[in-house]
Amino acid sequence: MPPALPREIVLHRARRSFWRRVWRRIWVGFGYALIVIGLPFTILPGHIGLLSLVAGLVIVLRGSRLARKRFIGLQRRHPRVMFPIRRLLRREPEVFPVAWQQVLRTERFILPKRLRVARKIRRWILNRGRGRAATTPRAPTSTPATSP
Repeated sequence: MPPALPREIVLHRARRSFWRRVWRRIWVGFGYALIVIGLPFTILPGHIGLLSLVAGLVIVLRGSRLARKRFIGLQRRHPRVMFPIRRLLRREPEVFPVAWQQVLRTERFILPKRLRVARKIRRWILNRGRGRAATTPRAPTSTPATSP
C-alpha cells in the first residue's frame, strides 16, 4: 500500500480541482452566450452569426457531457440541419463549401425558381475558367524537317 500523502498536498489538489471546475463552468457559460448571440444571426440571410455559433458550440461541447449527448440527439433527429454545423466543427473545417451550400439553401427557401441566380453565377465562373484554359496559346510543336 502506498504511503499516505501529506495533508497539504491533498488540500492543494482539492483547491486546484475546485478552481478547475469553476473555470470550466465559466467557460461553458461563455460558450452558451456565444451560441445565444449567434443563433438569431445565423438564421438570417447571409449567416453572419455562424462563426459565433460554431465557436460557442466548440466551447460547450468540449466542456459539457450533457451538451454532447443533446447535440448527438439533435444530429440523429435533424441530420440535414446539423450536417453543415458538423462540417464546421471538424479539425479542418470546409468553410467555403459549407457557406456556398447555405447560400443555395437560403436562395431556394426565399426566392422563386425563376429569380435564383447563385447556381447560374457559379456555372458562369466555372465555364469562364475552362474557356481560358482552352484558348491559351500552346507552344509550337517541333515539326519534322522537310527535305528539298
